[in-house]
Amino acid sequence: MTSLAERLAVPRATTVFERMSALARETGSINLGQGFPDLPDPPELIAAAQRALAERSNQYPPMRGLAELRAGIAAFYAREQGQAIDPEKIVVTSGATEALAAALLALVAPRDEVILVQPCYDAYAPLVTRAGGTVRYVSLAPPHWTLDPAALAAALGPKTRGIVLNTPNNPVGTVLDRATLEAIGALCAAHDLWLVCDEVWEGMILDGTPHCSALDIPALAQRTVKIGSAGKIFSLTGWKVGWAVAAPPLAAAVAAQHQFLTFTTATPLQWAVAEGLALPPDWHRAHRQRYAAARAWLCDSLTAAGYCVLPASGTWFVTIDLAASGLPADDEAVAQRLIAEARVAAIPVSAFYAEQPERGFLRLCFAKDDVMLDEAAHRLAQFRS
Repeated sequence: MTSLAERLAVPRATTVFERMSALARETGSINLGQGFPDLPDPPELIAAAQRALAERSNQYPPMRGLAELRAGIAAFYAREQGQAIDPEKIVVTSGATEALAAALLALVAPRDEVILVQPCYDAYAPLVTRAGGTVRYVSLAPPHWTLDPAALAAALGPKTRGIVLNTPNNPVGTVLDRATLEAIGALCAAHDLWLVCDEVWEGMILDGTPHCSALDIPALAQRTVKIGSAGKIFSLTGWKVGWAVAAPPLAAAVAAQHQFLTFTTATPLQWAVAEGLALPPDWHRAHRQRYAAARAWLCDSLTAAGYCVLPASGTWFVTIDLAASGLPADDEAVAQRLIAEARVAAIPVSAFYAEQPERGFLRLCFAKDDVMLDEAAHRLAQFRS
């Protein structure tokens, strides 16, 4: 038994995003670290939210989400990805991180082992351990950040019960192809593993690479929880509207956890997201194109200044290979120097690792307006020279 004082004395580490954003504020730096857009909000979504506040209900919605939103999510996936999803398989949550929490609390039992793929979103491991599980890590192979299914197989132990994947990957932007997912599906079927697949960046694939969902793989269809995010699709990160999609028994288990985490999600925002998902494909293509143009401009500017920018298909981030750029392969040190000398904040990719980190890469967010990107590129070019 521990006392309250002992519990409160346990160090609570702040995330690298909080630390770098705080340094950016203190030094007046341009913040290309934290992943939130500075581009104008989509007016169609803002108008939809305003109408919902004034004309729709502001009371509790159904625990699993408005029927209209769940139907809208299913229709969006049918139109954009060719997926046939029953709305009954969808649980609307207060952001994708809550969907991850509900899924992992539903699936992880004490002393279960769960495989995470590095670099990875920093919430995965704490959520697994909060559920009583332990983590084993497998790493993507730079500079192309490929995932070897044989490495996943080698990491399996007698207590392994599941795998968490992220495609497109944050921080490096790579997309898992169908062949890789099929190999993972065969592995999960052979060992009776569940899969949580974080696909929140599926709406921000900017180079035309097709998105293959884990739910599209027959061997994974009955054992996967797919995580989605309206905040990423519409670049409205503060709305915190997400969802989990899974076969009925899995969806019921996720919903059972969700009802005691947040229970429901803001009703007017659910109505607004339902309207947004019904916008025509041309609207979604044009929305993505704003980010594709910003990425192309920053990549071209960095390349012209002598940086080596690695290829990536999705997310709002680009990755710099420091050694190939003629810089020290110490991402923490270079990130600190960028703030001190160039007044630009970036995120060291090593922060997305729990063990044996790759230290030669920096992540930059390009979801910023033209003026900010112009100035950031100018400062980064001066630093490089």
